[in-house]
Parts: sequence; C-alpha cells; structure tokens
Amino acid sequence: MSETITKPTIMARPRATTKLASLYHVILLNDDEHSFEYVIDMLCKLFGHSTQMAHQMALEVHRTGRVIVATLHKEAAELRQEQIQNHGADRLVASCKGSMKAAIEPACSISGRN
Repeated sequence: MSETITKPTIMARPRATTKLASLYHVILLNDDEHSFEYVIDMLCKLFGHSTQMAHQMALEVHRTGRVIVATLHKEAAELRQEQIQNHGADRLVASCKGSMKAAIEPACSISGRN
C-alpha cells in the first residue's frame, strides 16, 4: 500500500512595514558677524567635518546665505540646530553679540533645496 505524503502549505509571512523616520536638513544661515575661522571651527567641532569640508561650507554660506551642514532625523537635527545657536560669540569679531542662526527643514522639501 502506497502512502500519500502531503507537503505542508507554506504561507507567506506578511512583510514588516517599518516606517522610516523623516530626515531633516540642518541649515546654517549667513550673517556678517562671524569670521570664516569661527564657522570652520564650529563645523569641525559640532559636526566632525574636515577642515576642507568646513571651509567649503563656509564659502557656500557666505555666497548663498545658507548651507546644509547635516541631514539627520528630526530630533537629532533639532539638537544640532540648538548647538549651533548656543555655540557662542565669535571671539575674533569684537562687535559679535552671539551665535549664528540655523534652521531645519524636511530633506524632501517642496522648495527643491535638497
């Protein structure tokens, strides 16, 4: 007598849908109160950028008025924005009264600035 073997049915597991956290740009805003040295030093200290990268960013913020210095999850972006705004006055510029300004915006912003 021949036995019939039935293979178990393999049901596909539903794929886990993980929602990725939205990314935000940290944007350094230009002003005329801070020296290039201040900007470069700050970007190296706070973001770990190389001196060369920080110099390029300092030139861009000077030319265009803004530069993306990091792209992070919202909470981390807010922390970095706060660190920029609390970094302190530029000791090389006597008239400097405080820190630079920064903003955050969604990385996939409608404005097209990514």
